[in-house]
Amino acid sequence: MNAGFWTAPGGAEQAIKVFPIDEESLNASSGSLTAAGGLAKLAALDSAELAKRCPNAIDLLSKVVAAIASQKTDAPTRLFRLGNLHDLERKLIADVLGEGEVAGFVALPDGSLAQIQESALAGIWHLRLETDANHEYLEVGAIPEIVKRAAADLTTADFEIGQAPEGAMNALPVLAEIREHALAWRPSIRSQMINFTLLPMSPVDMSFLQDTIGNGPIQLVSRGYGTCRVLSTAIRNVWSVQFFNAMDAIILDTLEVGGVPTVAIAADEDFEDSAERLQEIIEAYFK
Repeated sequence: MNAGFWTAPGGAEQAIKVFPIDEESLNASSGSLTAAGGLAKLAALDSAELAKRCPNAIDLLSKVVAAIASQKTDAPTRLFRLGNLHDLERKLIADVLGEGEVAGFVALPDGSLAQIQESALAGIWHLRLETDANHEYLEVGAIPEIVKRAAADLTTADFEIGQAPEGAMNALPVLAEIREHALAWRPSIRSQMINFTLLPMSPVDMSFLQDTIGNGPIQLVSRGYGTCRVLSTAIRNVWSVQFFNAMDAIILDTLEVGGVPTVAIAADEDFEDSAERLQEIIEAYFK
């Protein structure tokens, strides 16, 4: 099998760990939380006391419910800043939302990272700028806006195809196809996929391809049904999408030409389900 368009030194299981960052959750139990883990803690706390001590957090969660209930995949995202919350309120938010399937980061021009964690309620995202712990917010939408902005603003529209090295087999026609699709793609056009798992690409081909296209600013990992790694390339609208089995071996290695790959995006039915679940949480534990 081909080595893949992009291979991490340690394989797919280099975990992207985003939240909590240097914090503990309610009742000082460290480590990541699923929504079930957070709710188990909430059940042991007095709801009246929580409402009294965390009014801003509960008000914010109510606003998030209203936002996600009306959210659509193609609609602008909604932001809810956490800067006005004290530590206990932030921990409460983290416990209620938990951690979902998608996590990652965006590398910013100043060298810092924007850290991204989807909550256990799909379509609700938790973001923080690495250089500013106070710049932390929730975002409701299909994918955080910073991902789409980086994919458009921190990549280049075109690239030159140089002379193929000795031993290359199919790199030149594949690069020509990628360039053609990338330049022609518009949001109304269906994404195009190139499947390296089925193509006869030599290691020389893959190395030349990666050197030509380069690495982009976005890395996302989805751990829904197996592990999927999504990387932006240096070329606008071109993404590496790789799927791994339980043994951390690549089982599907592709380049997608189009918008943010759908494997990382929340769908309309996710918004409906998350709104219902979050409303149930609020009514059960805070009212």
